[in-house]
Amino acid sequence: MSLDELLGEIRACRACVGEFGHEPRPVLRVGEETRLLICGQAPGRRVHESGLSFDDPSGERLRSWLGVDREVFYGHRAIGMAAMAFCYPGPAPGGGDYPPPARCAALWRRRLIGALPKVELTLLVGRPAQLGGLGERARGSVDETVRAWREFLPDTLALPHPSWRNTAWLARNPWFESEVTPYLRRRVQDILHR
Repeated sequence: MSLDELLGEIRACRACVGEFGHEPRPVLRVGEETRLLICGQAPGRRVHESGLSFDDPSGERLRSWLGVDREVFYGHRAIGMAAMAFCYPGPAPGGGDYPPPARCAALWRRRLIGALPKVELTLLVGRPAQLGGLGERARGSVDETVRAWREFLPDTLALPHPSWRNTAWLARNPWFESEVTPYLRRRVQDILHR
């Protein structure tokens, strides 16, 4: 099956119909030239509405970490985005969103990753992505996993979620901005300029 055929199947997926309180809308953007794959947890409400991954304030912070602007982020063929779940799972009681349903990754993840042979670096953004991407190699928490970032190189980089909810974590961990972000920007520039 070609990547285009697989993407067509994913975009037509309705496996979770009736579970979210809204119509499923799979959101992802990858292509045959994807070399940098950004894996978050699942689309949020704004992403569900716009159809663009990280089309929210967390995306602004993520683009800053990558050292790219919005035009490059959404327009460069080397950058792809495929969360652990492709549809917005809906708001959870008490704030935030429900976690990504495991069914989505079980249905699509292995096939999608197998159809992207040029990926050089996968960014695992947040805990669900780290657990899904690293499996048993993930540490006991986001903090521990991100602190061990060098152990997953050169093909994987674990990042905290760029949400405003992690602003305090970033303030307590200035090493992230001084060590991880410069490394990430160099890798991204290398990937984009070849």
